[in-house]
Amino acid sequence: MQTKSRNFYLFPYTFWIALFVLAPLGLVLFYSFTDLNGEFTLGNYGAFFTSTYLQLTLSSFWYAFLIAIFSLLVAYPTALLLTKTKHKQLWLLLIIVPSWINLLLKVYAFLGIFGTYGPVNALLEVAGIGPQQLLFTDFSFVLVSVYIFIPFMILPIFNALDKLNPSIVDASRDLGASSWTTFRHVIFPLTIDGVRAGCQLVFIPSLSLFMITRLIAGNQVTTLGTAIEQHFLVTQNWGMGATIAVFLIIAMVIIMFLTGKRGMTNGKKA
Repeated sequence: MQTKSRNFYLFPYTFWIALFVLAPLGLVLFYSFTDLNGEFTLGNYGAFFTSTYLQLTLSSFWYAFLIAIFSLLVAYPTALLLTKTKHKQLWLLLIIVPSWINLLLKVYAFLGIFGTYGPVNALLEVAGIGPQQLLFTDFSFVLVSVYIFIPFMILPIFNALDKLNPSIVDASRDLGASSWTTFRHVIFPLTIDGVRAGCQLVFIPSLSLFMITRLIAGNQVTTLGTAIEQHFLVTQNWGMGATIAVFLIIAMVIIMFLTGKRGMTNGKKA
């Protein structure tokens, strides 16, 4: 009876996974072996390993790395400060709330902020620097991406810091360790799982960005996500777009496996 009951409750979950995860992945894999005429081909995979797409892949990983690193540099001190504040849950909520706003609205807001007649250029003009071309640059793309992904980096790091036993930190200082030594040898190593989770949540989605690259960076930044969008919506080469998506999915799975495996190893050692 228990086995039948367990299978009954498992059926909706299995149906959901099969319909909305496995079936789309199967379609992507199927289309990756088709050409413009819908016939079977391996040419898409051969084309992916040309210099053009390999450079595009390296560029995507580079920008994702920059976004993750800058997000971490901002998020970790912020999360550390939040754990020391009186109303930390309220402040954390205020940081998370902007992530509920539609992504497109936030991107269009930055178009106005960084525009020629926007407040940033107005401030630069008052400072005597003069208006600058802030949009359609690598800088604006990375900055907007970091702003959007910051909450996803802060939350896991905050949770890891909040669960940290303060007596361990106090013991380190009682033994004569400086604040920097305590952070480097005690706090950061004990919260590394939160850092890994945050980097996962930022790095992986950053690989497939396309709307921000179009609106904020223009044609100055091209990523794998941009290439997928172009092949599906512009050139109508679904086979090539699906092939890029397959390699992107493989890269995401490898990243998740490596970070997850390291986290498990550390947990066993602890």
